[in-house]
Amino acid sequence: MELLIVSLASLLAGLVDAIVGGGGLILLPALFATFPGAAPATLFGTNKSASIWGTAFATVQYSRKVVMPWRSLLPAAGAGLVGSLAGAWVVTQVDPSLFRKLLPVLLAVLLLYTLIKKDLGRSHAPRFAGAQEAWIAAGIGLVIGFYDGFFGPGTGSFLVFAYVRVLGYDFLNASAAAKMINVATNLAALVLFTFKGHVWWHLALAMGAANIVGSLIGTRLALKHGAGFVRHVFILVVLGLICKTAYDTWLKA
Repeated sequence: MELLIVSLASLLAGLVDAIVGGGGLILLPALFATFPGAAPATLFGTNKSASIWGTAFATVQYSRKVVMPWRSLLPAAGAGLVGSLAGAWVVTQVDPSLFRKLLPVLLAVLLLYTLIKKDLGRSHAPRFAGAQEAWIAAGIGLVIGFYDGFFGPGTGSFLVFAYVRVLGYDFLNASAAAKMINVATNLAALVLFTFKGHVWWHLALAMGAANIVGSLIGTRLALKHGAGFVRHVFILVVLGLICKTAYDTWLKA
């Protein structure tokens, strides 16, 4: 029964992740509710062991239909991996609880900006090209990769927003690009959790398969309905993240 619950949660998380990121908003609470006595690090590691597969398959699916900016994306993914490892190391030295209180505010600002700028991310008009885009994308990957390793919630949404606002992508192309970087940051975190023994591999296979199924469904929906659809899902996911992080930070006993 426990395996069925977390597998269904993984499927839904894969679907949301493939569209705009934020699948952890679904899968992590399901894992914590199903295994309340487990060490948090083990549940985080098990979450990564499932989500990385859906994200990888989403990247492949997007690359078949969307022109992927590999010349800037690969440096961004590499920088994201390095940033994630650095963030994971820093979190062993510094308590991230102070940042937790600031996160709902940052997400609220991001959501408000998106709602005010109604045309944001509706058209694909990259602002940079060549080496300039590669350097800026690598900077985005490094900073948000560090955040993913250090703290994590909303990484996919921050990546999508950065690609839309900074690089001038539409939401569909930004989501496609974000998947590749997310694979790198998830891989870095998974390696670290595995090294520390914080992955339940007996759950990983079923959860990973379910995550892939959800990812394939989510990718098809995004490609079929385009940037406007991804924007709407982005707004809903960020709103959900605000509610969840605000509750965890300020209201939860």
